[in-house]
Amino acid sequence: MNGVQRMRILTQQDHDIDKNERVARLANDDDPFTLKDRLTELDRIELHFPHFTDGRAYSQAYLLRRRLGFRGDLRATGDVLIDQLVQMERTGFSSAVLKEGLDLADAERQFARFAGFYQGDLASHRDAE
Repeated sequence: MNGVQRMRILTQQDHDIDKNERVARLANDDDPFTLKDRLTELDRIELHFPHFTDGRAYSQAYLLRRRLGFRGDLRATGDVLIDQLVQMERTGFSSAVLKEGLDLADAERQFARFAGFYQGDLASHRDAE
């Protein structure tokens, strides 16, 4: 990863403008496997974080990418904080909508804080260095 940001970070306003009819939305207690037969029809799946301490959407993202092979946009919505963004990207999210009131520039700087990782991840599709 080496501090290179691949994740698209959006404000709530950007997200509202970014309309797409081929979108599925999953609550954090929904089973991602219910979308298995529709994945090729979808451009984006939105995974909701009702509270920043509830990490079930990380598991959903992992399952959608690794087990179900979803290649479209996985977007984090809800209570998305800046310090979660790097982990979101590493578990398969490709975009995130920041919680209202957070600074987009601060969020983008978060990726520069980490030069590398010991563990592999879904974002780079490779093992750690």
